[in-house]
Amino acid sequence: MTEILLSAKDLSVRFGGVLAVNQVSFDVRRGEVFTLIGPNGAGKTTVFNLISRIYTPTTGTIEFEGRPLTAQPPHRIASLGIARTFQNIELFEHASVLHNLLIGRHTHRRTGIFSEMFFTPAVRAAEIAARRKVEQVIELLDLQHHRDSMVAGLPYGVRKVVELARALCTEPKLLLLDEPSSGLNVEETDDMAFWIQDIQHELGITVLMVEHDMTLVSKVSDRVLAMNQGEVLAMGTPREVQEHAGVIEAYLGSVEDVSSLRREPSAPTPALPRSARG
Repeated sequence: MTEILLSAKDLSVRFGGVLAVNQVSFDVRRGEVFTLIGPNGAGKTTVFNLISRIYTPTTGTIEFEGRPLTAQPPHRIASLGIARTFQNIELFEHASVLHNLLIGRHTHRRTGIFSEMFFTPAVRAAEIAARRKVEQVIELLDLQHHRDSMVAGLPYGVRKVVELARALCTEPKLLLLDEPSSGLNVEETDDMAFWIQDIQHELGITVLMVEHDMTLVSKVSDRVLAMNQGEVLAMGTPREVQEHAGVIEAYLGSVEDVSSLRREPSAPTPALPRSARG
């Protein structure tokens, strides 16, 4: 039986009078790519923020490797083995790509302030190990040509990859990807799919993803959870979820309207849109 890495049970969160997430439950198995989809305002990113400890659930529990995650302060999440990217890129723009990635190694530093001041052999060994890991990630994501470039001068698509690289430098057990294809063109999205598959299969990292691009979702996801208005609509394989009546209605309108379209010989069979932001 596949081990459960992350378990969310009956999650709900209120912001004033707004119930943003309502009784959401799911398990993420170790080694899989699990994706949250849904129309705008479905509550997907709010769930991410609950896992990241940016928000605290009003009710419900989150466990990571069998331990309560909600008991941990936000600054401890990375050291537990959870890394995250953001829909809006969060990098140090006036630092190089290399320095941004080295920052991702901070959770693995075990030396103290005095040894750092005197640059002891232990500090030198830690620096070499950090640089070695960063270079491995640079090679994996084909960032060699940008190693010494300032982030502020890079194209948007490259900066998305740099943020992914920084998250990988923390050596996470669980990688949270918040709309990794946002702002990317078709070729860049194909590259992102390739890298997500490498992260899963070569690095053995579990991926929990929020995504709107259904082509990417279908290509990389083992299981998909569809949300609407803060609640769970369906869960299953990408194909099962895309064919679910409630999911079709959330994206395209009433099931009756979709059925009438399907009966029109001149109308194409509707499918979930490639881009349906949430």
